[in-house]
Amino acid sequence: MPRPDDQSSPPADGAPRLTPQQRFRRLAWLRIIALLLAALLGALLSPQLPAAEPTMPRVVALQGHLELDYSIRVSVEDLSAWAADNDVRSLVPFIDGRALAGNGPESIDLGNGQLVFHLRISEDSRSVWTDLLGSPEGLRRPVTFSVGPVDGSPFPSVHDEHHRVPLTVISPVYGGIALALVVFTLLAFVHLARSTSIIRKPAAQGLGPYDLGRFQMAVWFFLIYLSYTAIWLVTDATDTINASLLALLGISAGTALSEAVIESGAAPAADETDAPPPAEGMRWPSGPLPAGQSRSRLHAARRRLLQDDPAHSADASQGLLNDLLSDATGYRFDRFQIFAFTLILGVIFLSDVYNNLSMPELSPTLLGLMGLSSGTYIGFKLPERR
Repeated sequence: MPRPDDQSSPPADGAPRLTPQQRFRRLAWLRIIALLLAALLGALLSPQLPAAEPTMPRVVALQGHLELDYSIRVSVEDLSAWAADNDVRSLVPFIDGRALAGNGPESIDLGNGQLVFHLRISEDSRSVWTDLLGSPEGLRRPVTFSVGPVDGSPFPSVHDEHHRVPLTVISPVYGGIALALVVFTLLAFVHLARSTSIIRKPAAQGLGPYDLGRFQMAVWFFLIYLSYTAIWLVTDATDTINASLLALLGISAGTALSEAVIESGAAPAADETDAPPPAEGMRWPSGPLPAGQSRSRLHAARRRLLQDDPAHSADASQGLLNDLLSDATGYRFDRFQIFAFTLILGVIFLSDVYNNLSMPELSPTLLGLMGLSSGTYIGFKLPERR
């Protein structure tokens, strides 16, 4: 019969008694579960800290002239760290926050954090360069500058809104030389137009009236001449003359040529029998010509005799506008039409070149309109000369 103090005997309620090892294991499992629950609860309740962002490169210096067709050297901090996970060859310059696609680095120095770019116009960056250089207000304009991935955002830069750098629109050296040549050409033309028959009708004496066809040809020549020079100065492009401009020059040249043919066909032959009668008190040279003297010298002598003859002053100029808009019968609408179209299209032409830095493409309809105006003018010349 067991003793009352025997430890191995079951408890009075009939439940099995745990051994010390079993109690220890149970307590250990309870502690492990409590620790796991505490860790899980702490993870759920503790604030989430943001992950550390990688260090962004920063543009700290720019060496060289920021000008089209020039090379620049850019210093970038932490470039080597960024290059560990990114392609450095995808970097392009950013001017005023716009990427210059197709202007990748020509030289990369990761050790010193330096990149070399050659600024040029590509098909992908033409619109950006047009916005940057078009409508110039001076030789230079201040811009922001940075570099960055061509399909991303620019890096932080010291050349931000508060520390802009000058972008050269027109080189002062080449711009000064071109300006001097253009001004000299214009002044020379104005002098010749006033003192010679470069855009006038031929006259028997003195200076004849201004010719509308030659005037139109001169206007389009100088518009294209000035525009070509300006586009070359800004963009360094030399192949800017398009087919529509050649057609426009052909229309103006054809108008002047047709008018000259009509004038020469209706002019009297230069002979003694149809020469104008001498003024009172004047006598033509008579008798046989000396040996070696040509008929042209005789005609020149006749013109000198007619210089003081008031009866033949109808061929003299009556002023630029009067000569261009009127003839012997008075003012003519066909002349006014071609004169007005030439002026307004010239203004539109210059405006397009100034804003877009390219020669405008004239539509076939517009060229047809110019041809119709010129043809109308030439058509009215035929009965006039008869």
